[in-house]
Amino acid sequence: MNEASVGFQCPECVSEGRRSVRPARTAFGGGAAGRHGYVTKALIAINVLIMLVSIASDRGGDAAAGGTGFGGLMGGSTPLTEWGAVLGRAMFLDGSIGGVAEGQWYRLVTAMFLHYGVLHLLLNMWALWVLGQSLEAVLGPLRFAALYFIAGFGGNVAVYVFSPPNQMSAGASTAIFGLFAAIFVIMRRLGRDTSAILPILVINLIFTFTVPQISIAGHLGGLVFGGLMALVLAYAPRSHRTLVQAVGGTVIMVLLLGAALIRTVALLA
Repeated sequence: MNEASVGFQCPECVSEGRRSVRPARTAFGGGAAGRHGYVTKALIAINVLIMLVSIASDRGGDAAAGGTGFGGLMGGSTPLTEWGAVLGRAMFLDGSIGGVAEGQWYRLVTAMFLHYGVLHLLLNMWALWVLGQSLEAVLGPLRFAALYFIAGFGGNVAVYVFSPPNQMSAGASTAIFGLFAAIFVIMRRLGRDTSAILPILVINLIFTFTVPQISIAGHLGGLVFGGLMALVLAYAPRSHRTLVQAVGGTVIMVLLLGAALIRTVALLA
């Protein structure tokens, strides 16, 4: 028997009671473990680790010092960023041709984990820390991870579709802009005040359009598709919430892949 606050309970009764208790869920169907921010912390750790690998791959040391970006703040490219950044189709110095159109589809994913210089990384990671913890706590780990991936992937597809094919782009800002849109949608859905979010978003959009070397297509693409995924997560009917959220995310991914395929056909034509 197990001692309880009042009397004793048999082990079988305790086990049965634990099985009958439903795990705590968030307002949008996610797991309560999101309040610990495990996914946010893991994403930051992955980005930092990849930045260290990127610096190590650059024997000239240009990435850490910042060499070719806006006032040196955005940093220069490294062999790793050249390998993993979004690139439509271009010829490299050795005469080889590379890019997403040449079958390097991994670039649409790897680009969201690469950065041009330490300051570029720090700005994005600070935003991820602030936005990610709040969103993960409300959405749960799995739904937040899906939101982050779709926003980042959507931004990279937008770069591929709308930017010159020989222009490289990388950074977590595609996903970060998706988180900006998502937190606005989620706060509105919960009936909370969003007046503090709009000025920050407007300021970031001003920087997007005025600062050189920033991918407009990437930021706007992340904003749009992060917002769309947030709408799916926030407004899915309670009765079939998980199914609608999964189907909605799948539809968005299919649309993105379709846009990338059309762009590929156009570049190879």
